[in-house]
Amino acid sequence: MVPGAAGWWCLVLWLPACVAVHGLRIHDYLYFQVLSPGDIRYIFTATPAKDFGGIFHTRYEQIHLVPAEPPEACGELSNGFFIQDQIALVERGGCSFLSKTRVVQEHGGRAVIISDNAVDNDSFYVEMIQDSTQRTADIPALFLLGRDGYMIRRSLEQHGLPWAIISIPVNVTSIPTFELLQPPWTFW
Repeated sequence: MVPGAAGWWCLVLWLPACVAVHGLRIHDYLYFQVLSPGDIRYIFTATPAKDFGGIFHTRYEQIHLVPAEPPEACGELSNGFFIQDQIALVERGGCSFLSKTRVVQEHGGRAVIISDNAVDNDSFYVEMIQDSTQRTADIPALFLLGRDGYMIRRSLEQHGLPWAIISIPVNVTSIPTFELLQPPWTFW
């Protein structure tokens, strides 16, 4: 056997056992569905922050997804009133993921979805980690692909809407594959 071949054999044939032995990390995904506007009525995939933020203790059948103003959410939000008791959609950049999460939390948001600022990103998930400040956040923080965030914001602008209505989290294991409406621009 060649050096390193045992590792490949392990990955190909016994992945669950290898994960336990070698500590291989596989992304956890959380899903949400846009209910309105109808032109983006898809199930979107997001990844939770690695080492900060809370978890969803409640399933929200209908809650507003409010794009933050300014989009990077690194300070005071001009539409913070609309984010209270809702979920904020913010863009990556300008400050840490944790700072964005804390800004939304301070405005009373129930969670934050941070979309990549690379609008052509339709397949690469960034691992959101704690910054070096030792601060904490209690609300859930999710990372969304840049293309998905862009398409949601574009649809809202086209319809003149201040927010989308979403359902989160969505249990995709209970949805038959042929009914799983995923964005057509995302490659799987």
